[in-house]
Amino acid sequence: MVLSAAIILAAGDGVRMHSSKPKVLHELAGKPFLERVMDAVARLEPDRLAVVVHHQADRVAEAARSYDEHVEIVRQDDIPGTGRAVQCAMRQLLADGTLDGPVLVTAADMPLLDTETLRSLLEFHEHSGNGATVLTTTLDDPTGYGRIIRDGKGGVLRIVEQKDANSSELSVREVNTSVYVFDAKILAGAVSQLDSDNAQGEFYLTDALESAREAGPVGAFAAPDPLSVEGVNDRIQLAALAGQHNRRVCEDWMRRGVTILDAATTWIGDDVELAPDVTVLPGCFLQGHTVVGEQAVVGPYTTLINATIDEGAHVERARVELTHIGRDAQIGPWTYLRPGNDLAEGTKAGAYVEMKKSHIGKGTKVPHLSYVGDTELGEHTNIGGGTITANYDGVHKNRTHIGSHVHVGAGNLFVAPVEVGDNVTTGAGSVVRHDTPDDAMVYSENSQHIVKGWKPAWER
Repeated sequence: MVLSAAIILAAGDGVRMHSSKPKVLHELAGKPFLERVMDAVARLEPDRLAVVVHHQADRVAEAARSYDEHVEIVRQDDIPGTGRAVQCAMRQLLADGTLDGPVLVTAADMPLLDTETLRSLLEFHEHSGNGATVLTTTLDDPTGYGRIIRDGKGGVLRIVEQKDANSSELSVREVNTSVYVFDAKILAGAVSQLDSDNAQGEFYLTDALESAREAGPVGAFAAPDPLSVEGVNDRIQLAALAGQHNRRVCEDWMRRGVTILDAATTWIGDDVELAPDVTVLPGCFLQGHTVVGEQAVVGPYTTLINATIDEGAHVERARVELTHIGRDAQIGPWTYLRPGNDLAEGTKAGAYVEMKKSHIGKGTKVPHLSYVGDTELGEHTNIGGGTITANYDGVHKNRTHIGSHVHVGAGNLFVAPVEVGDNVTTGAGSVVRHDTPDDAMVYSENSQHIVKGWKPAWER
């Protein structure tokens, strides 16, 4: 069905988060709530998409535009309430054109709201002939939610907020999710009649349903998955929801052939891709668009951010960001791969190795205690422990080029820009400042001086 407009409510201050950040910009599984809801709604292809802002309006508006450059920003005034937010949105939408058809209204603090649930709601609304339809769910503990009060025929009579409900109404377990579909004309008329005669002194959007009943039937559609419509009001709810979502993500990967030894300590983002027979050991965080190939082993205690791990590689106790790790490579433990690295097949970045913007050729090893930055390493080269590429001269980052089949001694320092050819051997403790041709040996002669009796007698 054609969706005339979608209105996302993102104006609240979220005081229970106790945060300088707007609640809708807090994240679940690596994405802000608002981005998640906007993505879910955008897949319905509404003719117009509006986001209502108020608290830290400029910050929220900027974020919304970064997710969708075509979004319409509606600024709610100081009159509080969801009803007022929709009043402002409808005024702007109608001023800029006509609305004819269904209008979806949803809150921005339901980070797991999904397109399929919304599409099912819209289809139910269309086939039922309702003037308005409420998305509901049933909770074992409905505390804090508005209760759905039905009439004798099963239609929605009204929604009663927690603070306005009597004891009988508080016993109802079917609750409002703050997601609605209205006929555009019915919504415009209903919100125009709202007032603030309630315990909160706010314009409730839920009150619009009573006015909508005068123009047509008001129905309810129960969300198939309660988790998809669960809201977040504080950090305790966020942690609980994130945990439930992550457990489902891990279980889904396990059903598809991934071994996850401890789902409780393994966190996997929504955009991660794992091949069958990947093993993820405890204490791992897989974030962004990370891709892991077959037979690879990740962990324990590893963070991958927008990383690509090829088949058979093993990444242990490492932090890897925006880096490609080739087939059968060995990474870790205690390895830090900063953005911009490309490690070929059979490479090694071992204990206490840091790399940045470097290409490591096939079979090359950097076993331990080294920094490799802005560097090209050829194939089957071995870098001795304690080696540093000095890439920064105080103004520019310079590159180091080391060829193939090079044996670098321990404790070497390469002062970039510098090029070292193929089949070169460097002595331990060398400082390489000048280009070195193929098949050469380079070493630094450092005379050793001994001063006897250096310490006073009283210190001996």
